[in-house]
Amino acid sequence: MSSSPYNFRTVTVADLDLLMKWRSSPHVREWWGDAKYYSEEELADPRVARLIVSDAAGPFAFIQDYTVHGWEDHHFAGLPDGSRGIDQFIGEPTMLGRGHGTALIAARMQALFAAGVPVIATDPHPRNKRAIAVYGKLGFKPSGPPLETRWGLVLPMLATR
Repeated sequence: MSSSPYNFRTVTVADLDLLMKWRSSPHVREWWGDAKYYSEEELADPRVARLIVSDAAGPFAFIQDYTVHGWEDHHFAGLPDGSRGIDQFIGEPTMLGRGHGTALIAARMQALFAAGVPVIATDPHPRNKRAIAVYGKLGFKPSGPPLETRWGLVLPMLATR
């Protein structure tokens, strides 16, 4: 098992200002929409693991994974039991374009697969070519055409163990 240069820790109320700062950045808003604070109730939602990603220099990214069976009408609800969806962004602009996105997603995927997750799903916007390329490098494959969801237009992609 390879060690990761990243630390993943659960988001707390103390992180909300940092998340708001990151979500307000143009490079994040482009794909995540207008910034909004998470409520304490949202942070406590057992369906979603929300994590701050840090390296030796400090926190720089956010990643979340969630049960795809937690919402009745979720577009990944047909996946096998235990499947997880993931979303993430690099919040610190100085960390963009340096391979961190690929590496931190790979580290999280490794942890999820090691925990027995059979399928990891993601759903970037079809115009987000950078994200689609990163996911492709990590073994994700489109699982159908773009589709409109309550979260917006997405390209469903899947990776298996």
